[in-house]
Amino acid sequence: MTTTLIILSLAAILFVSGRIRSDLVAVCAALALVVCGVLTPEEALAGFSNPIVIMMLGLFVVGGGIFSTGLAKRLGTGILGLAGKSETKLFVLLMLTTAGVGAFVSNTGTVALMLPIVVSMARGAGLSSARLLMPLAFAGSMGGMLTLIGTPPNLIVRDALVAAGYEPLGFFSFTPVGIVCIVVGTLVLIPLTRRFLKERTSHNAAHTGKTLQQLASEYKVTQNVQQVVVTPQSRMVGHTLKELDVHGRYGVTVIEVRRQPSSNTPLGKVQQLSMANVAIEEGDLLFITDDAGRVADFITDFALTAADEMHDGKLHFYDVGMAEILLLPGSTLVGHTVGETDFRANYGLSVLGIRRHQDYLLDNLKDQRLNAADIVLVQGPWEQIARLNKHDGQEWVVIGQPEEQAARVTLDYKAPLAALIMLLMVAAMAFDFIPVAPVTAVMLAAVAMIFMGCLRNVEAAYKTINWESIVLFGAMLPMSTALEKTGADQLVSHALVQLTGSGGTYLLIAAIYVATSLLTFFISNTVTAVLMAPIALQAAHAQGISAVPVLMAVTVAASMCFASPFSTPPNALVMSAGGYKPIDYVRVGLPLQIVIGIVMVLLLPLIY
Repeated sequence: MTTTLIILSLAAILFVSGRIRSDLVAVCAALALVVCGVLTPEEALAGFSNPIVIMMLGLFVVGGGIFSTGLAKRLGTGILGLAGKSETKLFVLLMLTTAGVGAFVSNTGTVALMLPIVVSMARGAGLSSARLLMPLAFAGSMGGMLTLIGTPPNLIVRDALVAAGYEPLGFFSFTPVGIVCIVVGTLVLIPLTRRFLKERTSHNAAHTGKTLQQLASEYKVTQNVQQVVVTPQSRMVGHTLKELDVHGRYGVTVIEVRRQPSSNTPLGKVQQLSMANVAIEEGDLLFITDDAGRVADFITDFALTAADEMHDGKLHFYDVGMAEILLLPGSTLVGHTVGETDFRANYGLSVLGIRRHQDYLLDNLKDQRLNAADIVLVQGPWEQIARLNKHDGQEWVVIGQPEEQAARVTLDYKAPLAALIMLLMVAAMAFDFIPVAPVTAVMLAAVAMIFMGCLRNVEAAYKTINWESIVLFGAMLPMSTALEKTGADQLVSHALVQLTGSGGTYLLIAAIYVATSLLTFFISNTVTAVLMAPIALQAAHAQGISAVPVLMAVTVAASMCFASPFSTPPNALVMSAGGYKPIDYVRVGLPLQIVIGIVMVLLLPLIY
């Protein structure tokens, strides 16, 4: 027992100091318990197979799909529209919205779904997302207190009371407590976040080079591009661009073929193609540039129709992107014309422009001879652009981070599909009559996001996962096993209860509340509720008072655990996204936890 308490105390000190990464501290603490013989290796690793950890993984992917399709931005814009320019109104609206969703969906699911929405909303409002993400996590936990299914401790307390012969608590028996927590929490968090989180900036604000829109504007891409539609009578139908030799015969470069989904697949993909071996179909939209001034002949000969009034004229970057490359002195391209390099055949890319010192070469590109230090704007499929970095390092240097640019392109045509997947997942988690476990519903939704194209690829899905939070939470879950095996949890709990003696209902509730709150610093709130429920029940019977307010103190204290990043999954979910350190949870969460605790100790005997 002594060894366990020493290890946990050292871990707590390191968490608060913030000098060592929190996930590394958690792993070292678990290893120390194994080395000292408190836990077996299997017990120390059991946290990573816990359904909550697996659910967190899936929820990160679902949240990534919501963000990448622009659904998060749409919902965030809607909330911003209601809030206007008032930061306080925005904060209150966020708290109420999150708490309302959290009443019917698990607090973990609520926070994971709202996280990308809040990030987009913060950008739209010009605020640091750190100002809103921690309150988001806390609001999700507060909302869980509104209904029986909102948080696992509520169900644990209900079962304990039923086993002791009490009437079962109803679906809305917890609602008065939840309302008080939300009101008090919102009032306390407004000044706390302004005081302690006001200087924070998002860790995602790093410079990643020119945006795609900036590149298009700089090289006047949209001014040089024309759009034509392939008619049923066109000789292009059924033939590839390579077969037709469009560039060789007319000096016209087809930089993109955009294929709209068929009418019977409203959620189908808008295909962007730029390969010369793609067969042209009726209705395809061609984006072309004209080097030789013969675009009129090209349109006439192939029976094409100008698309000026049919489309918005904007370039999209779903599958096709742009990037700049700097030619090095030793490059084999130097001294050759663009036509001689045959970029499309050799690299699957088109050359849209050349920047030489301060001059932009945009006309007759085929005959332009490349020099060392030229910056060439290339365009084509994102996977081809990604391969540029894999070529010989003596050829060129890719400017900026095109892979990150591709990841930031919003797949907005997939937003309805992402919304449908999200709603189905929420329904499966909220309604008991749907025979799907919450963790299964989340993993199905995550896989659906990938297969349905709401995320660009599997690699993009992996990048949405916050591994620091996963490792932190998975490594800390076995701590409850260590406390239980050594009896340290019951020692602390019984000691606090015995201190109250026969001090009455209020003193007993205060002791139970404090004991439960202390345990949530080290172990999950669900495990804390399991450990404390029988102790609270026995203490209430010993003093001859109703066990209902005493057990309600357990569930509130277990759910309102804000001073530690690993007490609840919502706290861990927002840790890295907000750039928080464990000490930030102490500064903001501990005062909130104390205030709510005082209010609950005074009100619980009156309500129940």
